[in-house]
Parts: sequence; C-alpha cells; structure tokens
Amino acid sequence: MPKLLGPDALKTLPANWHLRRDRKAIVQDFTFKTFAEAFSFMTRVALLAEKVDHHPDWSNSYNKVSISLSSHDSGGVTQKDVMLATAISTLI
Repeated sequence: MPKLLGPDALKTLPANWHLRRDRKAIVQDFTFKTFAEAFSFMTRVALLAEKVDHHPDWSNSYNKVSISLSSHDSGGVTQKDVMLATAISTLI
C-alpha cells in the first residue's frame, strides 16, 4: 500500500492543484473554450491514467472538467497522485 504524503510533500503540487478540504484528495477544475476541447482533454487524461493504472474521479459539464486524485486503498494522497497530477498538468 502506498504511503500517505505529509503537508511538506504536497508543496510540490503543480500549479492550481490543491488539497481537498477533507485532506483525502488533490483537486483541480479546468475550463476550456468548448465542450469538444474539454472532451479531448478528458480523452488524453483517460489514456494517461490507463497507462499508469491510476484513475481519477472526475466530472464534466459542458466546457468544465473537475478532477480529484486519491489513492483510495491508502485512504488519501500518495506520490502516485502527485505524479498523475503533474502528468495531467502537462496535457494543457
């Protein structure tokens, strides 16, 4: 089981990612010009997540995508979440 990260480790999060209020996930909201751009982004994230076998909790409403990353088996945020957040941030 991956080790939970402490507050200092979370300081390395990519821009605009933040710790959810309950401290069990890191989250970011993304806004695009169109639904097609949002859906294209989600497709790229899905392929990335499948490749690293670590899948986000997310939602989409028209041009907005909300992503939450947590290592459910560990009960919170681990290095896998930070690594995926970093990779997702490069897709923008």
